[in-house]
Amino acid sequence: MLKYVSDNIKNLVPYQPGKPIEELERELGIKGAIKLASNENPLGASRKAIEAIRGYIGKIHRYPDGGGFYLRRALAKKWGVSEDAIVLGNGSNEIIELLVRTFVSPGDNAVVSENTFSVYRLIMTAANGDVITVPMKDGRYDLKKMAGQINSRTRLVFIANPNNPTGTIVATEEVEDFMKNIPEDVLVAFDEAYAEYVTSPLFPETLNYLRSGRNVTILRTFSKIYGLAGLRIGYGLTTPGIADMLNRVRQPFNTNAIAQAGALAAIEDMFHVEESRRINNEGKEFIYKEFDSMGISYLPTEANFIYFQAGADGGAIFNAMLKKGIIIRHIAGPNLRVTIGLPEENRRFVEAMRKVIGK
Repeated sequence: MLKYVSDNIKNLVPYQPGKPIEELERELGIKGAIKLASNENPLGASRKAIEAIRGYIGKIHRYPDGGGFYLRRALAKKWGVSEDAIVLGNGSNEIIELLVRTFVSPGDNAVVSENTFSVYRLIMTAANGDVITVPMKDGRYDLKKMAGQINSRTRLVFIANPNNPTGTIVATEEVEDFMKNIPEDVLVAFDEAYAEYVTSPLFPETLNYLRSGRNVTILRTFSKIYGLAGLRIGYGLTTPGIADMLNRVRQPFNTNAIAQAGALAAIEDMFHVEESRRINNEGKEFIYKEFDSMGISYLPTEANFIYFQAGADGGAIFNAMLKKGIIIRHIAGPNLRVTIGLPEENRRFVEAMRKVIGK
């Protein structure tokens, strides 16, 4: 059967999950390791969400609501859109997959930036689509060049804002120029998984494009600031017409009942969101200051992680940090990424970095 698998699939590199912390501790002979690699909320989920999840345990013998009626209604109220403009997903990753499966045929393409979320390329390649990759400019998306790469076979443009792994954003004026210079039948996916962490006044209000009828989909998730990463639930805000097409492809029970219950409660817990944002902003400024004192190069972030370089061999630094019980992410070459944690986690990270790089 393997001979019938397309070369696109054969050439994909499977995602390599990290080992459980307990296993790493056993292998390395250490205790108390901390994970600052996956951009999770160090505060965890809100109490309201946890209570809602516990309250649903006795109902898990029933299938979930296939349409996510109550969650979509709450999201529609939050964003001021109609309920039929919302598609729920098993994480926002599934919305990306639905977009590709729905609108991309073999030979069609998507325009993406280099050094961005790898799932765009993975899903496009698996669907036998082509990927046009545009270089970054100063660690940021170059929307002008991306617009210039769109052709008659372009179906999608993916814009991660803030971008993972760099934490940088594209600003309102840049997005407005971009949207003026692309065909209206090209679907733009604004991936805003980290938008709740943004503090910059330059961050674009992409809902305006949706309200004006443009072909856009705005991706959001409960995995980041809401702290529900383990439940895998996200959503897309789009036009009713696009949502209708996506729902024809979407599996009927794609989001589980416990995830829906937790997400529904999390929306209402603004105290948890604000506290998460406060902890993140304070941690960000602390790490900036420490990086400056160590001479570590980094990109200012609008997310809950920092992209940095601390030497020519990022892999060696990653491994050295691992032995000190600090799990960060090695991107490629000298490039590393650290999730902003709780104050004590940030201090441990900085202390370990000082020892690893000799400062």
